[in-house]
Amino acid sequence: MPEYPKLTAKEAEKLLLLSGFIIDRQKDSHRIYIKGIYRMVLPHHAGEILHPKIIKQLFELIDESRSS
Repeated sequence: MPEYPKLTAKEAEKLLLLSGFIIDRQKDSHRIYIKGIYRMVLPHHAGEILHPKIIKQLFELIDESRSS
């Protein structure tokens, strides 16, 4: 399993936006990004590192959306 970097929500958001995702909506501290049929929910808590499972999901989703 590859080693994923530790990211904050702000850094993850930047990766999503560069990959063509757009902000669909926000509910409380969670922002929902979409690109076609793909959707990603990111919790935005100032300065906190995202959970490794969220980071893994983020990179897999970006990879999937680029290949289709």
